[in-house]
Amino acid sequence: MTILLIAVIYLAFISLGLPDSLLGSAWPSMFEEMDSTITGAGTLAMLISACTIVSSLAADRVIHRFGTARVTTVSVAMTAAALFGFSFSTSYWQLVLWCIPYGLGAGAVDSALNNYVALHYSSRHMSWLHCMWGIGATVGPMIMGLCLNSGSRWPAGYRVIGIIQIVLTVILVFSMPLWKKESGSAEDEKNRNVLSLRKAVSLPGAKEILIAFFCYCGLETSTGLWAASWLVTVKGVSTAEAASLAALFYLGITFGRGISGFIAEKLGDQNMIRLGQGLAGVGVLILLLVPDVTMAKIGLVMIGLGCAPIYPSIIHSTPDRFGKENSQSLVGIQMASAYLGSTFAPKIFGLISDWAGMRWYPVYLVCFVLLMVVMTEITVKYLKKRVA
Repeated sequence: MTILLIAVIYLAFISLGLPDSLLGSAWPSMFEEMDSTITGAGTLAMLISACTIVSSLAADRVIHRFGTARVTTVSVAMTAAALFGFSFSTSYWQLVLWCIPYGLGAGAVDSALNNYVALHYSSRHMSWLHCMWGIGATVGPMIMGLCLNSGSRWPAGYRVIGIIQIVLTVILVFSMPLWKKESGSAEDEKNRNVLSLRKAVSLPGAKEILIAFFCYCGLETSTGLWAASWLVTVKGVSTAEAASLAALFYLGITFGRGISGFIAEKLGDQNMIRLGQGLAGVGVLILLLVPDVTMAKIGLVMIGLGCAPIYPSIIHSTPDRFGKENSQSLVGIQMASAYLGSTFAPKIFGLISDWAGMRWYPVYLVCFVLLMVVMTEITVKYLKKRVA
């Protein structure tokens, strides 16, 4: 039963990743029909992130009342409805409306499944769980590309992903008995503390881990968004080559999370975090100090490999850091902090580059790595005191 349930959870995380990069790949074909501009996707993305933050903060209470299985099922159904809503939209304001259920559903399922796996499964499954997200995020644009190249318009891509989400919703409905039979899961949900935001943040080490999460997602999204622009403007790479080189970063993350699953239990969460931070730090320093384009490729891959274990390891260590009874509260606000980093960090660098130039890109990334290291090491001291 445990193997079957984790397979269902993996499928749910693939479905979480499928729509995440869909808007970016479809927008060049969409914006004129929506009477918008090429930059109009930014507003939609920020609205989705805002709704995701809201649902992440509310996830603790919702999951405590309805349970992980129901929240996950309803959340996936909400994203399916939103995707179909996108496909039938004929104006920009309709897209704005459908961003709301999409963001609310994504945040709830992200918080629910991350905490569930942290409580009931080993660290290798947490790494592979996030590898599944990478697979979904990679396949989503591929499906959209196939639809566009076959002569279909962008709504077909959204509908295909929407159908996949509906199929998964049906699977989740029929998997309900598996969640109930999972040893200790129902009891853990009954014994869970529902903490207010103030109480959760006041726990020793909570502020620091939230800052670390913000820094991690700031590092990940800023690297991914601005790598191609940096390669073109600073390194003189062609736009076509830069686009393919930027993909090396995401390849590093997905491959790294697959590998992390095999070594996570031997090294432990904190050592995996340190290993990731070390690799990311070396990668960023290569971008900063080595002018060669070939080394820049290696640097991007190393940043991706370094990012791979950090996010899942921080999530998996949450029950140990803050107690099983508090973990859902902390996972929820960690998700919110992560989405804040993903939303604002790339935009902040965009403003910096307008003023000071794209050459500051590696320096910006270095700042995130250094602050993240400091914050996670501070939380280690709190953990040692708690265990003692």
